Parts: sequence; structure tokens; C-alpha cells
Amino acid sequence: MTIYLDYQATTPLAPEAFAAMRPWLEDKFANPHSPHRLGREAAAAVEVARDAVAALLPKGGKLYFTSGATEALNWALRCAGTGGIAVLETEHAAVLDTALWLGTQGRDVQLLPVRPDGVVAPPSLTDGTGMVAAMLVNNEIGVIQPVAEMADLAHTSGALFLCDAVQGFGRIAIPEGPDLIAISAHKIHGPNGIGALWVKDGVTITPFLHGGGQEGGLRSGTLSPALCAGFGAAALLAAKRMDEDAAHVSALWDAALDGLPDGWVINGSTDARYKGNLNIRHDGIDVARLISGLRDIAFSAGSACASGSGRPSHVLRGIGLSDAQAKSSIRIGFGRTTREEELRDALNRIFRAAREQGRPTA
Repeated sequence: MTIYLDYQATTPLAPEAFAAMRPWLEDKFANPHSPHRLGREAAAAVEVARDAVAALLPKGGKLYFTSGATEALNWALRCAGTGGIAVLETEHAAVLDTALWLGTQGRDVQLLPVRPDGVVAPPSLTDGTGMVAAMLVNNEIGVIQPVAEMADLAHTSGALFLCDAVQGFGRIAIPEGPDLIAISAHKIHGPNGIGALWVKDGVTITPFLHGGGQEGGLRSGTLSPALCAGFGAAALLAAKRMDEDAAHVSALWDAALDGLPDGWVINGSTDARYKGNLNIRHDGIDVARLISGLRDIAFSAGSACASGSGRPSHVLRGIGLSDAQAKSSIRIGFGRTTREEELRDALNRIFRAAREQGRPTA
């Protein structure tokens, strides 16, 4: 049986989310945009889910369902605000690559540096900045950014503030201040294939997808009642279990650090951090060999979205690591369903395999 330690990539689907989805995959399969009774029932289920998801976000905004956080982030960057864009250099590729692409379309792009602990350095925005983007919790190293302060800085400069809250949503409180927030269901034990963009009241955003005019005329495309219902159920469960989940994750973090051998270094801040993310390095290890040799342990070398590229992590390089150090780092992600004994067992086997790499062969 595989020990799953890749919670930043995705989380196990909660039984409650699966149960909420099932009727809409079987008998209640109607299009929620159809006017007949079955369609109206499906539409009502979508709205119940929308309310459940929105309850974990600041008041005074509207929630629009999307195919995932990547779509939500692209939508926000391309269709809200004007002028230059300032993003942290350690942002997820969905933000960073979109911003850089917009740079080829005539938008000025400013990359904001972070300190060696991964927290943003006090930035000075360039004139004409219309959008500032910063993650709440970094997907590779778990560092929590001062989102409220960043939002204040953006607003002082007359810019909108976009928060990629994917890794923090349902796990920690979402601060007040952002104008746009992107989230995803499959990071909170919901289904893959659905996310959302929250837009603060008074913020103007134009459509990114055109067609049937669904989602208030701003996001065309037929919604899946099943995916929406699963997202809503996962959000309700996250709200109910937030304190319990946080205590469990904190205990797992302490257990992991208790067994951390000499020579292993934690990447990123240990204070301003979501503790379900343990990104560590040991100079000289072959991470690809480590992962392939422990096939019943699911862990990663970094972002699942960038795996296989062969390039060193831009996040780890952003905090000052060399290419060699970045390539000798692994990410251990744990959460609600992780048991302490399986985490300890997995880490002991990882550390033992790493030691074996350093021993000379006969």
C-alpha cells in the first residue's frame, strides 16, 4: 500500500465529497442551465455549493466557478486591471508564466524578490502598476506571505491585488484585503477539475471565456453539478474541521522534525509556514533515484506542475539556493488522512535510502 505524502499536488477525495457528487453523476444528471425541473434542481445544487465555498472567503464578493485555479488566475491577470503587473518571483507557474506572457503583449512586468526564508522583501512598485499578485501559501515550500500587507501596498499604489490562495484555502483563514482570490477544490479533499475566482464587490472583470454567458455572463461553459457539489461538501468539511486539521498537521510537523537527521536542511521559513509542507534538502543526493527507488511512498521533488521539466525549481532558486541544492531537495506533504506512524516510517526509509546513496560501492 502506498504512503501518500504529496498533499500539495492533490489531496485524497473526502468520502463526504464523493457522496455529495454521486447523485449528480447518476440520476440527477441534468444541465444546470436548463429551464425544466431537473435543470432547476441542478442549478439549486450549484448555488448551495457556491454558498458553502464562499463561506470560507472574505465577505463582500462574488464567487465564479472555473475549471480550476489555473483558469481563475489567468482570468484575473488578463481580464482585471490595467497597466503593469508585479508578481513574486516564487509564484506558481499559473501566475508567473501568465504574467511573463502578458509582458510579450506590451504589459510591464515586475518580479518581486523574496528573502532567503521565502517571505517577500519589502517591495517598491514601479509606476503604472495595475495589478499585484502574491500567493498566500507557497506550493513548493509552504511559506506564508503577508497578504494583507501586500494588499495594502497595492491599494496605496492604485493597483488591484490578486491572491493565489490555493494552498491556504480551507487550511488557514483567508486575510481581508485581496480584490481577487483563486482557489481549487482538489487541494481541500474535493474533486479535480473545478476551482473558483472570488471577485470583490466593485472590482470590474471582463469575460475570459465567451459563449453561452453562464456565471452571470462572465464565464461561459456548462457547469458540472457533481463537481460543484463535491467542492461545496469539501468546503463545508474543511470549515468544520479547520482547527482539528491544523492541530493534526502541527503534530505531524513536530514528529517529522523530531526525526530529521543531521545534514538535512529545511528550505524556507519555519515560522511563517503552513506546516503540512516539509521541503528539505541534503547536498549530493540524487532525488530522481530516491523517488524511483521508493515507489510505495508518494513524495515529490517540487511542484507537480513542473515535474519532468529537468529545470531546477524557480522557487528554490528564488530563495538563493544553487542549482545543485535545488536539485537535491524533496517535498513531503501531509494532512488530514496522514497517520503519524506512516509518516515516521516513510521518512526513516527516505533518510536511509539517501544514506545508502552516499556509501561507496564495492
